[in-house]
Amino acid sequence: MYHRLSSIFSLLLFLFLIGCQKKTTPPNIVIIYLDDLGYGDVSAYQQGTLQTPNIDRLANGGVKFTNGHAASATCTPSRYALMTGQYPWRNTQAKISTGAALIIDTLQMTLPKMLQQKNYQTAIVGKWHLGLGLDTINYNQRISPGPNEVGFDYAYIMPDTQDRVPTVYIENGNVVNLDANDPLLVSFKQNFEGEPTGWDNPELLTTKWHHGHYNSIVNGISRIGFMKGGKSAYWSDLDMADHFLEKAKDYITQNQNTPFFLFYSLQQPHVPRTPHPRFEGQSGMGPRGDAILEADWCIGEVYKTLETLGLLENTLIVLSSDNGPVLNDGYYDDAVEKLGNHTPSGIFRGGKYSLFEAGTRVPFISYWKGRIVSTTSEKLISQIDLFNSIAAIIDSPLTSQDGLNLSELILTGSGPERENLILEASGRTALKQNNWVLIPPYSGNAVSKYTNVELGNADQYQLYDLNEDPQQSNNLATTQLEKLELMKATYQKLKK
Repeated sequence: MYHRLSSIFSLLLFLFLIGCQKKTTPPNIVIIYLDDLGYGDVSAYQQGTLQTPNIDRLANGGVKFTNGHAASATCTPSRYALMTGQYPWRNTQAKISTGAALIIDTLQMTLPKMLQQKNYQTAIVGKWHLGLGLDTINYNQRISPGPNEVGFDYAYIMPDTQDRVPTVYIENGNVVNLDANDPLLVSFKQNFEGEPTGWDNPELLTTKWHHGHYNSIVNGISRIGFMKGGKSAYWSDLDMADHFLEKAKDYITQNQNTPFFLFYSLQQPHVPRTPHPRFEGQSGMGPRGDAILEADWCIGEVYKTLETLGLLENTLIVLSSDNGPVLNDGYYDDAVEKLGNHTPSGIFRGGKYSLFEAGTRVPFISYWKGRIVSTTSEKLISQIDLFNSIAAIIDSPLTSQDGLNLSELILTGSGPERENLILEASGRTALKQNNWVLIPPYSGNAVSKYTNVELGNADQYQLYDLNEDPQQSNNLATTQLEKLELMKATYQKLKK
């Protein structure tokens, strides 16, 4: 009886919120997206030892999802799914992008396009990593297609990641501060004659590479890929967080009188971890911990901007991460040595690149001051569902291929949830159904040679009951044969 009354109350509250929303201007939408932030990296989840008070304010004042998932255990696929509401494994190009062409078809419906159709101003500030152009990119002229061509009125981005070239900002398709007399040349195949690299010139480095990151050197950090020229356009790594923050605050201020969508895509705590000196040493965990504290501060500053402008009461904020955590991801930066008792993955197994739970189970928070009541939800939700859910909240009839309308869940923490979800990691997929996880057999290393992350690979099926075994330590595939066959049938049906 109690549960029935609770469900009725949640439904009435949801209908009330929707009714109120239709009587006011459409809500602003702000998605705050962090990079490689783990489930245990947010103190509101009570897993690790880092303190993130500004993220906690959102988590403790809104819906804190404890079973929220990114679409993938790596970056580009998750961002593709968030923008399109489509499983990334449906698109063979939706893999970690390195200087690649735009992977979203310009004819495809996207989240920002859907919002444009409802008269929203739309913007991305921060990391993009979904490809640019059609083939080879000429950075010395306007680059198209890009974010502007898939729904963003304004785009101020880093093209891929902080550890890849080119180390420049791009505003609406144009490299910022580029000098035409010093053209920018980029290659991911071979170095340009006379240019130093981390491999050949370690004496020039202030941050030592561990694996993979030994090409062109910028600001004492060697990157993936080669670059020459364009020096007036190079970013400052130490000031990057402040730079993106100012762009985000400026955008909010300039668009405060019209409904807007801001995709605030932070680079932290992805490598290279380069927190501003005022955050250096604050976490006691080295640059990774300091970068998380810096990101938390940035989020607090965005919150203050919305509050000062009187926009909080009509702004839906969704915060999440593109995949789970990783410690050593290419540089010697004390992330492993200074971890202490902190647990970036929480109680879960795996992390970035992994099919185990910590690969995609990430912080997932919805916040709307005065509209969303503080609650914790254990229900299953994915970033794939944001397209359909936001469409319902703003009264758009559009739907995506794989997303669900979980707007009631986002606004109340109650209501329908996902029954199943295909998880993805580096092209491999698995099935999560309710609290069961099925991982098919995959060849390859069980543990990543360089990152020391358990990848989920095994020569047999793996079946886990997360209710009884959240650490995924007891494989039930040989004892729960009926469940195994049911899960296999569901997995094959969904993949088709």
